[in-house]
Amino acid sequence: MATVHLRFYAELQDCLPAARNRLGTGGLDHAFSGQVSVKDMVESLGVPHTEVDLILANGDSVDFSYRVRDGDRISFYPRFQSIDVGPILRVRPRPLPELRFVLDVHLGKLASFLRLLGFDSLYRRDFEDASLARLSNAERRILLTRDRGLLKRSQVTHGYWIRATSPRLQLIEVVRRFGLWDRLEPFSRCLRCNGAIESIRSEEVVSRLLPRTREHYRKFRWCPKCERVYWKGSHHDRMQGFLEEVLAQTSQEPR
Repeated sequence: MATVHLRFYAELQDCLPAARNRLGTGGLDHAFSGQVSVKDMVESLGVPHTEVDLILANGDSVDFSYRVRDGDRISFYPRFQSIDVGPILRVRPRPLPELRFVLDVHLGKLASFLRLLGFDSLYRRDFEDASLARLSNAERRILLTRDRGLLKRSQVTHGYWIRATSPRLQLIEVVRRFGLWDRLEPFSRCLRCNGAIESIRSEEVVSRLLPRTREHYRKFRWCPKCERVYWKGSHHDRMQGFLEEVLAQTSQEPR
């Protein structure tokens, strides 16, 4: 039986079972036998490969195919937010050309919030795990999920395990994790179907509106995909207030 010393930094410790991280330091000795890749080993401990940005084995950068050896000292790091580690080889694949998401069945409210901010966020209540993994890979989308097991699928190259249970806190978490502040386009995407919203002349939609809406509003937008109509009513003001509160919280340090 061989032994390796592993150390997990920062939020990667969230993925470790409490019994394996008793001291809260992220360090542990792990016994293994046979030929084991570092990817298989880290995921057997509950840490999805999508959460890891850098692996150092005995001080050298390695990728997920590295075969663990007896006596190795291996460190795992999440994404670096303020330190430039570009010169060091990282395990994460190249950045996606567009920042788009696909969300699991537990994150419907978060999907709506991301659409509210203007992000292409694919969501359906009947998505199965295999479909989510396939869509993430085929459409080059970041998979957001509350299920760590889903992120361990080999098809998934870009994903993130959502820690928070409250949709509001989930949104704050995602904005912080992916640094979305400079990419926001609020009210540009349909909350119902994820389509892009466009301006439309009032005479083209007036027949669909309630009398009070026709009386008080003149400017409208709509989603050509599902034909839902939008205007700046009281609901718009409430959503604007919600966004301002959430974005104010994202600028604060995480607790």
